[in-house]
Amino acid sequence: VQLQASGGGLVQAGGSLRLSCVGSGRTFSNYGMGWFRQAPGKEREFVAAISWGGLSTAYADSVKGRFTLSRVNAKNTVYLQMNSLKPDDTAVYHCAATPQGGLRRGTHEYLSWGQGTLVTVSS
Repeated sequence: VQLQASGGGLVQAGGSLRLSCVGSGRTFSNYGMGWFRQAPGKEREFVAAISWGGLSTAYADSVKGRFTLSRVNAKNTVYLQMNSLKPDDTAVYHCAATPQGGLRRGTHEYLSWGQGTLVTVSS
């Protein structure tokens, strides 16, 4: 599956952004989806994951309660709603797809990656 992420931008601390990731080429509902982020000089880290049907989600502790991941399979799209943004959330955000069941947190568990979208949070 090919993935295209969008929605990044510059926002002040406390603000909100919604990232989107659109899939194509395969049956989107067959894939668990995840978001990861990579800040300058740091390793890529897990942000959130959602199951095939969207009934289950998982979040990194650092974003729990502030970010919400959802999906609309009829539109081949997942959405990452990010609220109460902090400067530490500044990073390039990547969506990814995995054919494995469950909620996957490891980068090695994902087969397809989007190109990334930059989120910058100013203080």
